[in-house]
Amino acid sequence: MRFSTADYIIFALLLVLSSAIGLYYALSGGKQRTTQEFLLANRSMSFLPVALSLLATFQSAVAILGVPSEIYRFGTEYWFLGCSYIIGLLVPAYIFIPIFYRLRLTSTYEYLQLRFGKAVRICGTATFIFQMVIYMGVVLYAPALAFNAVTGFSLWGVVLTMGLVCTLYTTLGGLKAVIWTDVIQTLVMFAGQLAVIIVGTMKVGGIGEVWQIATEHNKIAGVNWNPDPFVRHSVWSLGIGGIFMMLSLYGVNQAQVQRYLSARTEKEAILSCYAVFPCQQLVLALGCITGLVMFSYYQKNEIQHPELIATPDQMVLYFVMDVLKDLPGLPGLFVACLFSGALSTISSAFNSLATVTMEDFIKPHFPGLTEAKATLLSKCLALGYGLLCLAMAYLSSLMGSVLQAALSIFGMVGGPLLGVFCLGFFFPFTNSAGAISGLVTGLVMAFWIGIGSFMSRMSPVAPPLQNVTGVPEVANLTTAVMTTLLTSQAPQTSVGGLQKFYSLSYMWYSAHNSTTVVIVGIIVSLLTGPIKGEDINPRTVYLVLPKLLFFLPKRYKEKLRFGVPHIAEELPKAPDAEKSCNGFLNGSVKPTEKEEMEESHGGFTRPDGGHSYVVQETSL
Repeated sequence: MRFSTADYIIFALLLVLSSAIGLYYALSGGKQRTTQEFLLANRSMSFLPVALSLLATFQSAVAILGVPSEIYRFGTEYWFLGCSYIIGLLVPAYIFIPIFYRLRLTSTYEYLQLRFGKAVRICGTATFIFQMVIYMGVVLYAPALAFNAVTGFSLWGVVLTMGLVCTLYTTLGGLKAVIWTDVIQTLVMFAGQLAVIIVGTMKVGGIGEVWQIATEHNKIAGVNWNPDPFVRHSVWSLGIGGIFMMLSLYGVNQAQVQRYLSARTEKEAILSCYAVFPCQQLVLALGCITGLVMFSYYQKNEIQHPELIATPDQMVLYFVMDVLKDLPGLPGLFVACLFSGALSTISSAFNSLATVTMEDFIKPHFPGLTEAKATLLSKCLALGYGLLCLAMAYLSSLMGSVLQAALSIFGMVGGPLLGVFCLGFFFPFTNSAGAISGLVTGLVMAFWIGIGSFMSRMSPVAPPLQNVTGVPEVANLTTAVMTTLLTSQAPQTSVGGLQKFYSLSYMWYSAHNSTTVVIVGIIVSLLTGPIKGEDINPRTVYLVLPKLLFFLPKRYKEKLRFGVPHIAEELPKAPDAEKSCNGFLNGSVKPTEKEEMEESHGGFTRPDGGHSYVVQETSL
């Protein structure tokens, strides 16, 4: 199984096009001369490219390999995850995006300072950086390893090429280049998957034959209503647990929120979130159908080189090379599809890491930093994180079986971070002590369960695949992209005690960890003295109880506000609001200016700023 000249040409075209987009935005328009242009595309993007970029970041290479592998081995039950996409995207669109956009933030974690204080912001940012640095090397190395195993192409040649190209266009072109390359890469991903499905279906004998074979072998799953949280997949774990996964990814993850904030208006930002929904359903369907076609094909055809397939994820690439081997150019198209997923995810990581490092760690300590120097430093940070990605890819190659644990870290952190933001949004009486205590407890619980679960199932390396049913036990890489913990796919035996606790379905991890943060945060806040309502910026909270209990008399709904003032009827204009927020956060606004801004903008300040809010009463 080797690439033809046409395959190499198609693969190279993807790299050249991605680099060209970066060069174009480096040399045109504002030429990335300001941090707003480099990090937020001057807040000028329309909803469609933002939506496709959101999708591309979600649909990484490990998802392209992992979803078909999941369906091939366990059937279509995983497809029910699509049900969680509805609420998982409605909540960010209706609650999270308006709050972030109206505060005119650059880093998601600026919100934590506005709501709780500087210490919580630093904790949130440090947690995110740890999460992404570990993950970005793995997401580059994993598909390169699968590609190398099946095609024999140089492993480090692929890693270096992809890493350097991604670093180049991210550093030169900023977020605008990242978004537009994501658009191209999304289209390539669709084309690659469709090519595999069409050719594979034709070789099996049609979609009816694929469905019949899958049905005969019990791969078409019904609805599992079992409420047991230790059952790997059920309608509850996929539906409810999936909502928390989507919220942690599309609601508070810096890489995604940064795209919302790059939209030219709040309406466009919300529209981009809505537009992702049908695209996600299509992506999930393509992955699942690929898995069914792959299963049906190998029920009719023998695997010629089982020694090339050490893991289920290599199985997908092996299948692609097998069915497309007589069609020059199509294997190259799928590999371009595979690495489009890797490029989009990694470039998002570079840009978001540069953003939070600049906004949360550098600007607050150097308020006098000129715009030119800040932009240059942002580009250097993107370059530095790109080189760090290559180093992490090398470390991933040394991890061996610990590679699964490294991928799991991405999922372990998503839930606790979601919990901290939920504390801020929905529980106005919670304080910084509660937020920090909740985050630490949530992370400890996440790592305890995650690492305990991984260690309890450590086993000798499985032999190569010998037939279509003897797939070795390796984690489903898809869940890493969805910010959940990877777990073993093997059937669970009857266990008790801590061992039973460790067998909690991986689909509940994000929900469990974020709920832990919320409960601990509320308890600690009540014990240490809750924040007074009048000290809270009303723009940083979403008072859900008065809205849910809208039928109550007005005086009762007022009590459910916990003393939080009403937002002034006249909202500040966006540029002034941005100046106000950023001035408070980095200290560049003088005390006298702060008081003037409070008068004109209804109190854009931190709760510990020592200034009263000037608000105007409005009806609920």
